Amino acid sequence: MAGQMVLASPPPEAWVLLSATVLDLAFGDPVYRWHPVRLMGRSIARAEACLRYCHLDGRAGGCLLVLLITGGWSLACLATRHALSVLHEPLGAAFELFAVYSLLALGDLLRHGDEVDAATNVLTECRAAVAKLVGRDTSRMDAAGCRRATIESLAENLVDGVIAPILWYSGAGLAGIVAFKAVSTMDSMVGLKTSRYRRFGWLAARTDDLLNLVPARLCWLVIALVALFLPAASGAKALRLGWQQHSLVPGPNPGWSEAAMAGALQRRLVGEVWLEGRQVTNTWLGFPPDPPAGGPLDYRLARRIVLASGLAVAAACCAWLASSTALA
Repeated sequence: MAGQMVLASPPPEAWVLLSATVLDLAFGDPVYRWHPVRLMGRSIARAEACLRYCHLDGRAGGCLLVLLITGGWSLACLATRHALSVLHEPLGAAFELFAVYSLLALGDLLRHGDEVDAATNVLTECRAAVAKLVGRDTSRMDAAGCRRATIESLAENLVDGVIAPILWYSGAGLAGIVAFKAVSTMDSMVGLKTSRYRRFGWLAARTDDLLNLVPARLCWLVIALVALFLPAASGAKALRLGWQQHSLVPGPNPGWSEAAMAGALQRRLVGEVWLEGRQVTNTWLGFPPDPPAGGPLDYRLARRIVLASGLAVAAACCAWLASSTALA
């Protein structure tokens, strides 16, 4: 019976999600040595080294990595939550709250964006700030290009840093959000399309795509809905561009929110992107008559859209969890 209790994920709680969202916006991501994402990263690196030492450096090893990390972290968090609850129930609830708070990224996402926007008068500082958000070359960017890349990053990370964690917690509780974050961290570390990781990171990348499938498309709709109520934004363009141009961005998910953001802002995004000294794309998202994004007003409107979209999804999920608890 005790083993079954450890394995069972406690149902998600509206107050936990609400409190975690408020803490995230008020204080940002907690910075400390034992942050769960940092620990996940270390465990992934060590597991990868062990698997490669055992000559499991192809798809089989990558599949085993996903199973070990996702299952191990989910079980460890559930066991910790249960053990603390046995000692004193509020301790278990506090652990769950702190875990959910640590795995949301809306506050930090907005702070990083503000850092870029505030540094646009000093181009070297601006490029250094935007390099924290994007993996592309920043040395060729002007201030407008830095703002444009920041807007794209806000739109993309709204999915996997905010909406997806909220949905996975709401649907599968603590185990759901931990498993999602473990997969997301693996994707960022081993899901790279390089010769070293093309086979080993295959399952991590595909699993991350699958877990973000619904959140990405929901984000498209939420951005369009939010844009209806914001001056200077266009909900109709967001809806249309998300549907028409999402496939212009590599991968099954990032294009939905980025194209929707271009439509909502009535500005073009992406354009020239350089990586390791070579141009990897010169594709624009948005309607050709619209000007390229890059002005301070463009960033501020994008920031409002991201903040409102994240809060809207959190509020809707809190309301759904509260009503489900009341009906139970």
